[in-house]
Amino acid sequence: MTTKRKIQNPLALAVLACLTEHPMHPYEIATTLRERGKDQSIKLNFGALYTVVEALKLHGLIRVGESVREGRRPERTVYRLTRAGRIELIDWLSELISRPVKEYTQFEAGLSLIPILPPEDAAVLLEQRCTRLEMEIEQQRSFLQSAMQRGISRLNLIESEYPLALCEAELAWTRHFAEAIRSGTLEGLTEWEAFSRATASQEYEEA
Repeated sequence: MTTKRKIQNPLALAVLACLTEHPMHPYEIATTLRERGKDQSIKLNFGALYTVVEALKLHGLIRVGESVREGRRPERTVYRLTRAGRIELIDWLSELISRPVKEYTQFEAGLSLIPILPPEDAAVLLEQRCTRLEMEIEQQRSFLQSAMQRGISRLNLIESEYPLALCEAELAWTRHFAEAIRSGTLEGLTEWEAFSRATASQEYEEA
């Protein structure tokens, strides 16, 4: 069972993590996250960032440190991590790493309703997904190889390595499922075909 937290947005976790390094203003936090590619794993936009910063301040997880001005730019507020913020960061991160949770993906939702489609159509769509997954895998591998050639350590690429592993596993499973439909070896295929014919022959009223 996951902990009910005062702030649920993972962007708040990223803000707390940035502030462990040194006090920062929101623009520097956003720049740091983007430069390190963290926006590929955590949704980042300035509107949400400022909302998260205010919520963290409200709950005492960060505090205002000082205001700074760079050249003619407007004054910026720098934030510091509090002791409570450090405790929340470690506890929240530990929970995310150690506890699997149910995540409702769009593909899983589609699979749960796939009998609505005719089997032959489903097989075509699954094969199209395989093609797209192959392209995605190639792009991810190319990115990782390029990053490692630039001297970026595996530790700093681990959040990119994980989705690659998921894509590879999904490709293998999806390909196997499509082949089972094509070959007629899928258990329940006869019932699926009968259901598809029955629903296709029904008459539906106009809206």
